[in-house]
Amino acid sequence: MARWDRDSTPTIPDWFWTAVETGRDEHTVEVEECDVFYRSWPGDAAKPAVLLIHGMNAHSGWWDFIAPQLLDEYRVVAMDLTGMGDSDYRYQYDAATYAAEIVGVCDAAGFDDDVLVVGHSFGGMMAAKAANLFPDRFGALVLVDSGIRHPDEPLKDPGVLMGGGRAKTYPDRHTAEGRFRLYPPQPCENRYIVEYIAKHSLMRVDGGWAWKFDEELPLTLKDGERQPEDYNALPLPVGIIYGKQSESFSARTLEYMLELLGPDVPVAGIEEAQHHVFLDQPLAFVEALRGVLTTLRARMPGG
Repeated sequence: MARWDRDSTPTIPDWFWTAVETGRDEHTVEVEECDVFYRSWPGDAAKPAVLLIHGMNAHSGWWDFIAPQLLDEYRVVAMDLTGMGDSDYRYQYDAATYAAEIVGVCDAAGFDDDVLVVGHSFGGMMAAKAANLFPDRFGALVLVDSGIRHPDEPLKDPGVLMGGGRAKTYPDRHTAEGRFRLYPPQPCENRYIVEYIAKHSLMRVDGGWAWKFDEELPLTLKDGERQPEDYNALPLPVGIIYGKQSESFSARTLEYMLELLGPDVPVAGIEEAQHHVFLDQPLAFVEALRGVLTTLRARMPGG
């Protein structure tokens, strides 16, 4: 959103403007011959480190109104997985490469092995796989509406859950922004947040504007399925935040996740929130995230 939007949209709360206007730096790190983009917010290097990872076909800008609200207690980085946002596209994608990207960003950001990783949806799944592949690299993991359904629970159309579909080219930015949709499909009362994300999800291409994701990603992704062993052997403290109205993370999913992870997992269910929890209830999400992170830090070695 431009500066002049602030005066023309007085219904947008001040906390949102304060967050998105907080200065941040942009970086890239090369991982397996591709540049991985990440953004960092100014913070004391002595504070605990937090890495934020987006969901499928999203990007680090989805955290612009969340990350600054954590800076009093944490130093924060958000990354773009390859094939999304401002990171490079690959010929094919797999969980092991995404795990290497997560480690690469942590290394480039100067994070030690006590980094707290927060992953939404697909980002949480890749973070779980990374924690299993690199068991000594992370301190704790927060899964945000991200888990595995019970084998007996009906599965919705995988294409919807993955956020698949071919990218389109739009003749101008305004038309493209008007076509932005959340996947899985859901309404969001905070239209200003959705509009902000839409504005920052576009790139100029030949013939107009397109979304910042690789349309081939869902078709070429390997080892992208959720498996029980991804969760029942996690070697670090884990917390869960989910939307109580989420169709992607049901009460049965939560029950099954606790069977896999163990009953002593800090869980925060956000009222009036669906799959895109921090878009629906951003302030409640920040409060819940602070609480879960505090609990997990106390369970880490030396906590």
